Amino acid sequence: MKEITRLLFHIQHCRGIGLKGTKLLMSRLSNPSMIYELSPASIQQLSQSTSSNAQLFHRDLHTLPIHEYEEHYRRNDIHWISLYDKEYPELLKMVYDPPFILFLKGKKELLHFPRKLAVVGSRQATPYSEENLRELMPGLAEKNIVIVSGLARGADTMAHKAAIRSSGQTIGVIAGGFEHIYPSENLQLAEYMMKHQLLISEYPPSTKPQKWQFPFRNRIISGLSDAVLVTEAQKQSGTYITADYALNEGREILCIPGSVHHKLSEGTNLLIKEGAKMVLSIEDIFFELNV
Repeated sequence: MKEITRLLFHIQHCRGIGLKGTKLLMSRLSNPSMIYELSPASIQQLSQSTSSNAQLFHRDLHTLPIHEYEEHYRRNDIHWISLYDKEYPELLKMVYDPPFILFLKGKKELLHFPRKLAVVGSRQATPYSEENLRELMPGLAEKNIVIVSGLARGADTMAHKAAIRSSGQTIGVIAGGFEHIYPSENLQLAEYMMKHQLLISEYPPSTKPQKWQFPFRNRIISGLSDAVLVTEAQKQSGTYITADYALNEGREILCIPGSVHHKLSEGTNLLIKEGAKMVLSIEDIFFELNV
């Protein structure tokens, strides 16, 4: 394992400074391994963290049994790659604040399939989303287009299951770690995907999901993908966050239009009005993905 990957793996398990602090530390040290020589005061200054958080990070950095974590993950077929590894997805490197470490469980090769489509939508998605995804998935699977979503209730679950039923490939990007799947009703789906598809997290497996992690992980969903398909969404919903990430990252937004009388079509219809591409058939998706 590369020295930089081992270092980032270690840092990712340390509490206190988070992604922002890690980014600052990495940018301000001429040699990243110098981090082990820093005092809590220096960590505080370089990472712009509080004194208590810098001390917590320093303590974890020098006390965590990191080799035991590595061995435990290997025994459980959990892999990890860093931003500096050749296996790290090129598209994801282009996002703002790309994860320094990705934890992987399942078919790692799915990361490098040439075409990926993110599918997002409401957690209250109706049978309208399910019907459209059921119709689209066989054609997407035939073209080896990997479906990327977030394993959430509603549209995410529909997308993952539709891809699997169509003998396609799908990647789930989760908040928290592999040992704390949320929502709990998707545990069986997650376990299946960890064996036959792929789950990804930027957090160590023992990390419990927190509310702020869910919108933050959307940058990974869109960052891995060539385009983002929105099935149903309300205005100013969480789905809009993913659309914003995708637009900032230069990805195409594709939307399935809906009734002007349904609240879950307000978001998709508005996105179309603002310039998103309308999806009326699978050929519209193929055109945007150049397949």
